[in-house]
Amino acid sequence: MAKVCQVTGRKRMIGNNVAHSKLRTKREFALNLKNKRYWLESEKRFVTLKISCKGMRIIEKNGLESVLADAKKKGLINLV
Repeated sequence: MAKVCQVTGRKRMIGNNVAHSKLRTKREFALNLKNKRYWLESEKRFVTLKISCKGMRIIEKNGLESVLADAKKKGLINLV
């Protein structure tokens, strides 16, 4: 899968490195993505997600069940 957070939907951004002489070259602003396993109590199994650190904070705040439901509605994850 691409470098996309499965909770927030954030992905890499493209920008420029700007030298002192104002010479511009392309660069990538990458996300801080982690592969994280969460225990899904309703299904009695682990779920592995590729999420950003902001996504981890959202899960801590709102709970895993509600975050996964929102991500399914947005089409960011496809859990079976």
